[in-house]
Amino acid sequence: MAAQELKPGTWTIDPTHSVIGFSVRHMMVSKVRGRFEKFEATLTVPEDPARSSVEATIDAGSINTDNGDRDNHIRSADFFDVDQNPQFTFRSTGIEARGEDFVLKGELGIKGRTNPVELTLEFNGSTLDPYGLDRAGFAASTQISRKEFGVDIEMPMDGGGVVVGDKITIEIDAEFIRQA
Repeated sequence: MAAQELKPGTWTIDPTHSVIGFSVRHMMVSKVRGRFEKFEATLTVPEDPARSSVEATIDAGSINTDNGDRDNHIRSADFFDVDQNPQFTFRSTGIEARGEDFVLKGELGIKGRTNPVELTLEFNGSTLDPYGLDRAGFAASTQISRKEFGVDIEMPMDGGGVVVGDKITIEIDAEFIRQA
């Protein structure tokens, strides 16, 4: 579907039908996957959809890796320090077409540090739901270095390598609803 099918207006994320997930290497042999349970995002679409913008906040304490002890450790000062840094932020700075998909450029703030990021963005289309609401879907992904955001705990393993890898893959499936 072409981006022109996205109607102008203000759209808000539907958290019931959206996921902000991540994965990171664990013990150098597998990946731990997780998600954030609480987040908000607003998509502003002008007449020219190529000038659209997104702002989002994520409740850092809402991390869920399906392991309570691990989640509590990640919330601690060793990792996210959610008492001092309760939210992550994202603000887009531009969008450009790349083949049939797009690149969403923006600024990601984690643990008091803001760095530029680029997300590969796929527009999955839009539709009118049975309740008369316009909905639009997107998939986005990127990879960041946790150390660049101050999540710089080192946990070396005796045989070499580290317990938690530096590269974090972020994957987002987002459904937005256009506001009246």
